[in-house]
Amino acid sequence: MKTVLATPTLLPGQILARGVCRHLSRIGHACLTEFMPSRGLRVDVLALDRTGEIWVVECKSSRADFQSDHKWGGYLEWCDRFFWAVDANFPLELLPEETGVILADGYDAEVIREAPLEKLAAARRKALTLKVGRTASMRLGQLLDPGVAELGI
Repeated sequence: MKTVLATPTLLPGQILARGVCRHLSRIGHACLTEFMPSRGLRVDVLALDRTGEIWVVECKSSRADFQSDHKWGGYLEWCDRFFWAVDANFPLELLPEETGVILADGYDAEVIREAPLEKLAAARRKALTLKVGRTASMRLGQLLDPGVAELGI
């Protein structure tokens, strides 16, 4: 018996995240979407490169989406580099100059402004990297065995 998984309908920000993850994966990053580095914060994309550098990418699908985001400053203490991902129609002048910019669609992305490097403290990097690994492992386990969450493991 062959199992067919339904393709979910993606929201505009999720479409941008998909393109960002495709691009970052091609250049050697491992990506997690909708990751919670701490209570009350949920980043759209967290990417870990081969050297352990951590990027956070916030996907904004419109001016209103960007202007309603008041938590993004809290993400800066959870990454080495911070980027906005937007589509080709987004007004780039709204984005703070001290942040990176990624132009994206549902299929690919391109870094058009590099984010400055602000190295995380070693203890925070270690704790965050451990949390990324555990989160990714748990998500894979739930994908392979959807009933595992009910076991309380």
